[in-house]
Amino acid sequence: MNKTSWLILSFSSGLSLLSHAAVREKTNIIVIFCDDLGYGDLSCYGHPTIQTPNLDRLAIEGQKWTSFYVSASVSSPSRAGLLTGKLGVRTGMYGDKKRVLFPNSPHGLPMEEQTIATYLKEANYTTACVGKWHLGHLENNLPLNHGFDYFYGTPYSNDMSKKEQLKLGNKNYKHKLPFYDQDKIIEYDPEQSNFTQRFTDYATNFIKENRKEPFFLYLAHPMPHIPIYASTSFKNSSRRGLYGDAVEEIDWSVGQIVSALKKYKLDKNTIVIFTSDNGPWLSYRQNGGSAGLLKDGKASTYEGGFRVPAIFWGADIEPAVISEMGSTLDLLPTFCEYANVTSHQTDILDGYSLKEVLNGQDVSPREVFYFYRGGELYAIRKGAYKMHLFTQAAYGGKAKKKLDRPLLYNLDVDPGEHWDISSRYPDIIKELTDLRDKHVSSFDKLKPLFD
Repeated sequence: MNKTSWLILSFSSGLSLLSHAAVREKTNIIVIFCDDLGYGDLSCYGHPTIQTPNLDRLAIEGQKWTSFYVSASVSSPSRAGLLTGKLGVRTGMYGDKKRVLFPNSPHGLPMEEQTIATYLKEANYTTACVGKWHLGHLENNLPLNHGFDYFYGTPYSNDMSKKEQLKLGNKNYKHKLPFYDQDKIIEYDPEQSNFTQRFTDYATNFIKENRKEPFFLYLAHPMPHIPIYASTSFKNSSRRGLYGDAVEEIDWSVGQIVSALKKYKLDKNTIVIFTSDNGPWLSYRQNGGSAGLLKDGKASTYEGGFRVPAIFWGADIEPAVISEMGSTLDLLPTFCEYANVTSHQTDILDGYSLKEVLNGQDVSPREVFYFYRGGELYAIRKGAYKMHLFTQAAYGGKAKKKLDRPLLYNLDVDPGEHWDISSRYPDIIKELTDLRDKHVSSFDKLKPLFD
């Protein structure tokens, strides 16, 4: 080889190394999403008998958010909000009669909607959806048609199963719960006690196989949604009973994910977000979770339905307790900023990038949050003040009530929404009412896809 050839080869090799280094510098992203986990269900959020040492450690080493909201207080619209960065009224992913998607639903997440996964594919991320999807079971609505390279899990909730419904005495339920590996159904009505370990094994193997390139892992645990299951290793291990067993197994799963990141030296180049799709299913009493000091739970627009535990850990995240507002709606623009993707900026989103908050350089840009039940705006929060226009309790509660006079709570003083202060602050009522009017007139609400 002559000198010129050697220089060309060396230069090309150098470019290759630089190119690979540039790819590797992109931040890996992992979202761990639980089902029906309440604000008060982790020991780092105050639960006295559920032990979650792995999550407690992440909360200390990273950021624990205390006013973090989902986009809806039930499964399907909440998951759509996380993945699209939009409220359900903008995408049609909501229902006024049916709150979530079912095995016979004719629709799902529209093909034209861009997800976190589709945007990150632009930056050459490998993407995986592991666990519960619940955004449509038809081919066009499944994860592989919404930016995900891999799908390993179920298309809807774990109670939508002939096997599980039979245990409840429902002999006429026809639908079996399918288990997918990519686009193939490999099993019907699978053994659910192995779900958490099964999905954890797949997730850690995904990390191993994709450790040399940037990746996005969406690990959506079916637990602790009813019916609750825990593996043999965790059953009867918690003082909180079966519900505690399931939550403590999820905490174990978090430990496995972090161990895999450390094993492959990815912990400094990966952010992990742990949160829940909505508040606890209170109508199941001891088999459901806890919203802690917050009012009500799943399906309501009180704080217990929308406010969830949220922990951010890894990469350049500055350790802190964040009491400002954030939301799953904010994850898409946050992740796009981490990945240097800008195409999302041409779309109308309901989220804001939290990157500057995560690295300790700024406060949260979110000043207002809108609480929808189906297609109706029930409440609005700005700063410490939350105004209710309608009230309706969670599943099994009283019917919708239109209020003659709005309710107003100072959530800094009264996070449990006990004491109405509307008569003392007419100026705040007017401000929030004006914000409501401006918001609802700023877009055309799409028809519900769930009804």
